[in-house]
Amino acid sequence: MEQTWEMFCGFYKGKRVLVTGHTGFKGSWLCRILTDMGAKVTGYAKEPPTNPSLFYTAGIDKTMNSVIGDIRDLDCLKKTFEQTQPEIVFHLAAQPIVRDSYKDPVYTYETNVMGTVNMLECVRLTPSVKSCLNVTTDKVYENREWEYGYRECDPLDGYDPYSNSKSCSELVTHSYIKSFFGDNRCRVSTSRAGNVIGGGDFANDRIIPDCIRAAALGKDIIVRNPHSTRPYQHVLEPLSVYLTIAMKQYEDPSYAGYYNVGPDDRDCITTGDLADLFCRSWGDGIRWIDQYDGGPHEASFLKLDCSKIKKVFHWQPRLNVRQAVEWTVEWSRAYLKGEEMLGVTDRQIHDFFA
Repeated sequence: MEQTWEMFCGFYKGKRVLVTGHTGFKGSWLCRILTDMGAKVTGYAKEPPTNPSLFYTAGIDKTMNSVIGDIRDLDCLKKTFEQTQPEIVFHLAAQPIVRDSYKDPVYTYETNVMGTVNMLECVRLTPSVKSCLNVTTDKVYENREWEYGYRECDPLDGYDPYSNSKSCSELVTHSYIKSFFGDNRCRVSTSRAGNVIGGGDFANDRIIPDCIRAAALGKDIIVRNPHSTRPYQHVLEPLSVYLTIAMKQYEDPSYAGYYNVGPDDRDCITTGDLADLFCRSWGDGIRWIDQYDGGPHEASFLKLDCSKIKKVFHWQPRLNVRQAVEWTVEWSRAYLKGEEMLGVTDRQIHDFFA
C-alpha cells in the first residue's frame, strides 16, 4: 500500500485533529502537512522552545488553531479537548533533548511521563477521539550497544532521564490501552522514531542545527561524538508513518500497536559521516573538527529494526541520508537568504509525497 498524497487527503480532509507539541520542530511540520491535507488542526503546546522557530518563521501560527498551554496542566488540556472535540490525536509534546534531561530531570519526567498521562486521560474522557498516536523515540530500548537493530518486542529501559522518561511514557500508554481502551472505541499506538533532521530545527545540542549555525558564521563545526552511530532520517519520513498509523487504526483496530520507524541500515551512520555529508552539501570550504567536551553519557551505537512497519504498511523510506541532508541544506540556505519559508516548506512537503 503506497501512501500517496491523494490517499491522505481523502482521509484527513475535514477531520478534527489535535496535535500536542505543535510549536516544536516535528510538530510544526506535522501541522503544516495536516493543514495542507484539509484537516481542521488544533495545536496545544507551550511557546516554541527555540528562537527562531519553524512555527513562527514559516508562519504556521497563522494557518491553524494554536492553543498555548503546558502539557502538565491537566485542566487546561481538558478544556482544549472539550472545545475542539478531536477525532484524531497526535502526542508530540515532550522535553526532547538528552543533555537537557541531565540538567533538569524533574521537568523532563513531569513533561514526558505526566504529560502522557494527562493526554491519555483527556482521550479517555473525550468520546469523539477514535485514533491516538503517542510519539516516543528510538531511545526507549535498553541499549546494550548491540550491532542489530532493536525490535518492538525488545526490553524498554533508557539510561538517561530523557530516554527513561520516554520508556515510562510507553509503559503508561500500554497500561491505558489495557485498562481503558479494550473496547476499541479509541485505537492507540506508539511510534518509536530514529533521529530526525530537516529544515527549521533550531535546537541546541543537535548535530545538524550546530552545523548550520557554524556554516552560517563561516566557522568550523564542532562535533563532540563523531563515532556515535544513529538512525538519521529526514523529518518527513516518520511524519508520513505517523499519518499512516493514525489513519489505518482509525479504519481498522487491528493496526493499533507499537512501531519503529527509521532509515535502512545503510543510512545508520556515524555523526562524523553525517558531518561529512553536510560539509559536501553546503560547500564554501566548511569543515568539522573533533572536539569532545566531556559531556554526560550518551549511547554510542543505536539502530532500529523497522521490518514490522515495512511488512504491515508496505512502507519504505523515500529519502536516503544524503538526500535528507541536501533537503535540509536547501531549506536552511533559503531561510538565510530571507525567502518566504511557508512556500519553501510546502514545496518540500509536496515533493516528498509526490
